Amino acid sequence: MNDMIDAAIANALLKPRSIALVGISDDAAKTNGRPLRFLRAAGYQGTIYNVNPTRTEVQGEPAYPSLSALPEVPEHAFILTNSQLAIEAVQECGRLGIRVATILAGGFSESGPEGAAREQQLRDIAKRTGVRILGPSSLGVVNLREKLVLTANAAFAEPELPVGGIFCASHSGSMLGALTSRGRAKGVGFSGLISVGSETDLCIGEICESTLDDPNITGYMLFLESLSHADALRRFAIGAAQRGKPVVAYKLGRSEAAAELAVSHTGALAGEDAVAETFFRDCGIARVETLEGFLEALPLLGRLPVSKLNTTGRTPTVGVVTTTGGGAAMAVDQLGIRGVAVVPPSAETLARMAERGINVNPGGIVDLTLAGTRYDVMKAALEVMLTAPEFDLVVATVGSSARYNPDLAVKPVIDSATFSETPLACFVVPEAPQALSLLNEAGVPSFRTPEACGDVIAAAFARRAPGEQVQVTAPTQGERMLNEADAYAMITPLGVPHAAYKVLNVNEPVPELGFDYPVVVKVLHDEIAHKTDVGGVILPVRDAAELAEAMGRIVDNVGQHLPQLTVERVLVQAMGKGLGEVLVGFRRDNDVGPLIMLAAGGILTEIYRDRAMRLAPVSVETAREMVSEVKALQALAGYRGRAEGDLEAIAQAVSNFSRLALQEDCLVLEAEMNPLLVKAKGEGVVAVDALVRIA
Repeated sequence: MNDMIDAAIANALLKPRSIALVGISDDAAKTNGRPLRFLRAAGYQGTIYNVNPTRTEVQGEPAYPSLSALPEVPEHAFILTNSQLAIEAVQECGRLGIRVATILAGGFSESGPEGAAREQQLRDIAKRTGVRILGPSSLGVVNLREKLVLTANAAFAEPELPVGGIFCASHSGSMLGALTSRGRAKGVGFSGLISVGSETDLCIGEICESTLDDPNITGYMLFLESLSHADALRRFAIGAAQRGKPVVAYKLGRSEAAAELAVSHTGALAGEDAVAETFFRDCGIARVETLEGFLEALPLLGRLPVSKLNTTGRTPTVGVVTTTGGGAAMAVDQLGIRGVAVVPPSAETLARMAERGINVNPGGIVDLTLAGTRYDVMKAALEVMLTAPEFDLVVATVGSSARYNPDLAVKPVIDSATFSETPLACFVVPEAPQALSLLNEAGVPSFRTPEACGDVIAAAFARRAPGEQVQVTAPTQGERMLNEADAYAMITPLGVPHAAYKVLNVNEPVPELGFDYPVVVKVLHDEIAHKTDVGGVILPVRDAAELAEAMGRIVDNVGQHLPQLTVERVLVQAMGKGLGEVLVGFRRDNDVGPLIMLAAGGILTEIYRDRAMRLAPVSVETAREMVSEVKALQALAGYRGRAEGDLEAIAQAVSNFSRLALQEDCLVLEAEMNPLLVKAKGEGVVAVDALVRIA
C-alpha cells in the first residue's frame, strides 16, 4: 500500500521554490521549450534553472550543462528529454537529493519489454535514492494559486485561466487542456491540475490525499484510465468524505473488456467495469459517464454530501418543477433510464401550493406553464417543493426565458437554492450561457443538457459512505484450488451452512452415511473444479448399491477425460430442495482488493448478469441492500402470492462469506457457493457446492 507522501515532497511537487528544466529547448514553440515560456507568462515567483548540455543560453536566459552544475539543489526537476536520457537525469536527481522528478517522455512500459525494463529502472532508482517520480508520460503540474504552470501542454498558453476550488488529477495529460478550455466556457475554476502519466511511483490517490487539508481546494475531478493504485485512491476517498470534499470520476473502459476468470462464474460476472463501478460507489466517489456531467458535477455533489445520503436501499426520489413540459420530459427520461425515480407531489404538497395560489394538474411533474416565468410563482412553487418530505432533490427546468431574460428566469432558482436542506438543481433547456453563468456564480448546481443532468444526479445518489479499508494484498507466487470438502471446512467457521456430506474412498465398501438417500455423488480432487465437465457428478443416487455403482462410473468418466489423474475419493452429499437458488461469490481483484457478489442462481446467471456487488467485507445491513438489488430475488419476496424465501438468511450468508477477505491463515483469491439453496422464510439457506482458490 502506498504511504502518504510527506509535506516536503508535496510542496516540492505542487509548490516548489526552485525548478530545473532538464533538456529545455531554445525554441519556445516546441513541446520541450514550452515550460519555460509558460512559467514566465504565469508570473512564477520561484527560481528556474535551465539545463541544456549543448547551450549556454536558452530562450534568452542562462543555461547550465547539467543538474550537478547548478548553484543549488532544486526542489523539482522537469525532465524533457527522451526516455534513455530521462533515466540518467533521474539518477542524477537521486544523487543530488532533488525531491521530485517529473518525466515527460513516453517509451516505457507501454512500448514493450525494453520499455518495461526502463520503467523498472526508474522504480529501482526511486527506491534506492528517495527521489519521487511523477510519470513517465506526464505533461506536468499546474498550481494556479502559486502561478506554477509547469507543463508542456499547449492548452496552457491561454492566459488567465479562472482560479477556483477544483483539484484535477488525470492519467491523460492532454485531457487537462480539454477540461480547462471547456471549463472556462462554463465558468469552472481550478486550483490545481496534475498529469500523472503511468504512475510508476507517485499516484493519483496519494497526490490528492496530500492536498486534503488545503482550504482552497473544495472538490476533486479524477480522469482515470485504470485503477492500478486503488488502495491509495480509496484512502484518499475516505479522507475526502470525512472532510466533506466531493470527488467525481470519469473512467475510461465502460465496454466489457472484462477480465474473466476461467475458474468460476464470479469472474465472468465481475467484469472489469463492474469492479470499477463497485469501487467508486463504495468509496463515495461519483462516477459519471458524460464529459458535460464531469465538468458540471461538483456543485451538486457538494450540496449532497455522501454522509447525508439515504442508506436504506430505497430508490432516491426527485421532484421536477418546470415552465416547459417538453424540456422537463427530457430530464425525466434521462433520470428514469438511470434508475432515479421522478415522483409526483403528494396531495398535501399540492394543497400547500394551492394555498399560495398555485394550481397545477396532478401528475409526475409540476408544470407551471408560462405562469412559472413570473418570479413569485416559481419562487413559491420551489419553496413548497423544497420542504416536501417526498423529495430527496428538486430539479427546476427553465425554458426559453433563460435565454432572453436570464436575470429574471433564474433569479427565483438562485434565491431558493439554500431555502432548505433539500438540494435544488437547475436544467436550462435553451442555449443560455448567461443564465448558466449566473447560476454557476451563485453556486447553484446547473446543467446544460438533459443527459448531464440525469448522469450527475444518478451518480450522486449511487455513492455510498466509505466503509473500513481492507489492505489490497498482491497474490504470492503460485495458487491452488481446495477440493469441495476442504472448501466447506474453510467456510463453516464463518457461519455459512452447507448440506450434510461424507467423504468416501472409492476402493472401500459403502459405509453408513448418517443422512438419508437420495444423495448426489461428486468427484473429490484438488485439480477438478468443474466436476460436471468430466462426468464427475451423478444424481440422484437412491441406495448403497447405486452409490457403489456411481463411484465406479465417476472413476471411469474422469479417467476418459483426464487420464493423467487418479481418482481416490468422492464426496457424497444429501440432496435438498429450496424455493430458489443464488450464487454467492468472493473475488480478490488485483487492483481494488476483495469483492463480494450476490447473483441470481441457475444456468441463466451469466446471460442476465443479475447481480449486486460490494467491496468486502460487508455488514448484514449492506448485504440486505444487495439482496434488494438482485431482481430475480423479488420472486422470493412473496411475489403474487408465492411462498416467501428466507431473504434474511441470504443476507446473513453473504455477510459471513464476505469475511473471507479477513482470513488470516491464508490468502483467499476466489471463492464461490453455487448454488446456495434458499428455503422458505425462517428455514435458512444451504450451500450444496463450494469452490475456493487460495494463494
